[in-house]
Amino acid sequence: MNNLLKYYIWTIGCQMNKADSERLENALIQIGFENSNNPSESDLIVLNSCVVRQGAEDKVVGMLTSLKPIKEKNPQIILALMGCMVGPNTKNLKQKFPYADIFIQPQNYAPLIDYIEQKLDIDTEGCLVQLTAKPDVTAYIPIVQGCDKFCSFCIIPYRRGREICRPLNEIILETQYLTERGVKEITLLGQNIDSYGHDLPGKPDLGDLLKELNKIDGIERIRFLTSHPNDMSDHIIESIAELNKVCEHINLPIQAGDDEILNKMRRGYTNEEYRSLVYKIRSKIPNVSISTDIIVGFCGENDIQFQKTLDIIKDIRFDKVHAAAYSIRENTIAMRKMIDNIPLKEKKSRLQTIESLQKDILEEKNTLLSGEIFEILVEGKKKNNQYGRNRNDKLIYFNHPENLKGQMTNIKINNISPWSLHGEKISTK
Repeated sequence: MNNLLKYYIWTIGCQMNKADSERLENALIQIGFENSNNPSESDLIVLNSCVVRQGAEDKVVGMLTSLKPIKEKNPQIILALMGCMVGPNTKNLKQKFPYADIFIQPQNYAPLIDYIEQKLDIDTEGCLVQLTAKPDVTAYIPIVQGCDKFCSFCIIPYRRGREICRPLNEIILETQYLTERGVKEITLLGQNIDSYGHDLPGKPDLGDLLKELNKIDGIERIRFLTSHPNDMSDHIIESIAELNKVCEHINLPIQAGDDEILNKMRRGYTNEEYRSLVYKIRSKIPNVSISTDIIVGFCGENDIQFQKTLDIIKDIRFDKVHAAAYSIRENTIAMRKMIDNIPLKEKKSRLQTIESLQKDILEEKNTLLSGEIFEILVEGKKKNNQYGRNRNDKLIYFNHPENLKGQMTNIKINNISPWSLHGEKISTK
């Protein structure tokens, strides 16, 4: 192995992309690469792309374009584009970015590893056998690849493919492997994680998997993303409520508050059905936190329909809202059958309205937490503050002279903001 080889990985997008990058990074380390923070000083540059929103795609194009002079100055650098920007046909990408060496679809690491072996003449055998995240205090574990929902606005099924679930035993073994290397919190990932197990023998569901992972020594906390309202079963809800290591936080995208828009989006539920599900979750898990995703300015959405989205935000009082303006995605149902007729200026105005409303809600909710004590798993340090999250996924900062990364620590909240909490470490004695 050549320990002088350096890699640079740039990642944009969701946690699934971050998990893919972590797995690739671990494989590269196994064959002798070292991390580099400077692409111009690297032997391998990988851009892990996202095209869920136009803004994300624009950032990828900008980053890839900025790397052209580096590649021209040093042609020996391997420049790779991976992720959702890479579809089954790469002809257009090769024409647009001829200076890139290789294009890799999501989760398909083998072509890049083979290319590295040929170009750099190094032995890569076995690096993809035990493909896991690079061990840290926390780690992502993909358990469902792809999606079968085909929401009209979404490109994911066309780029990541149909749903394929990993065997339960495989996930258990990976979790054990990670705990042996110091990981204390795992986040299970899937575009629609509540559908886990539907294609496996015996059809175990997410609740069954959570119960098995809850038994593993060394794991302190278990989280999961992202849920679809149609697949959030009573068994999953009960498992969250009963299992001591499963955190009481659910990401439950509603996307829009109006039934006609929800129907156009092919979401498969109504405003009232979503509200009823939230009521059920909160009745069975009283201390649960719920976040959501919302798209504003979808095809034909008028002011009255947008107001229904605002109404549900006011009524449910989410702990976090991820809002984005609708943008046309190639080959989706909406692109083929609908008209994007909401002006960008109006979309931006609606986003600002949601952000302002949610800020007020979080200020009110977080004010109630002043003086409360939360146990957090310390994940790292930013500037002078260490940070971690409580079981409800609240980000908490604190200042302490000793490095407490990886430890469970009690923090008393003494300062709040809409987006985070600040406090001080206290003794439990």
